[in-house]
Amino acid sequence: MTRLRKELESRVDRVVRATKAALPSDLRTLAERVPVYCEWNVAAHWLEDGVMPDSMGLFSGPSLADPEDPDCFEMPRITLFLAELWRFCEEDFAAFDEEARVTYVHEFGHYLGLEEEDLAARGLL
Repeated sequence: MTRLRKELESRVDRVVRATKAALPSDLRTLAERVPVYCEWNVAAHWLEDGVMPDSMGLFSGPSLADPEDPDCFEMPRITLFLAELWRFCEEDFAAFDEEARVTYVHEFGHYLGLEEEDLAARGLL
């Protein structure tokens, strides 16, 4: 693993922890249910499923808005794509931290079943 990747993963971890800590307690409890993973790039299987190669994040699994599917064994999770975040932020650490926060909140919003407007109205974006 490269030094840059380790640094970016560490930054994402700090950003996500701080973002969760700032959430209202009811949302913080829900956020703790959704693990966050870092990948360098969007994997081929996601590309085959229609995920865009320039995606910065992805929510996978059932959301709170989805009806319960007894055949679904997947757990909710958020994946952040480090290379795309870093490229988008033009290799600036401060911009990376902010975009990691925004992307995390956006993907967490998918878990909650909320759109961008809903997140903004709640002061989360």
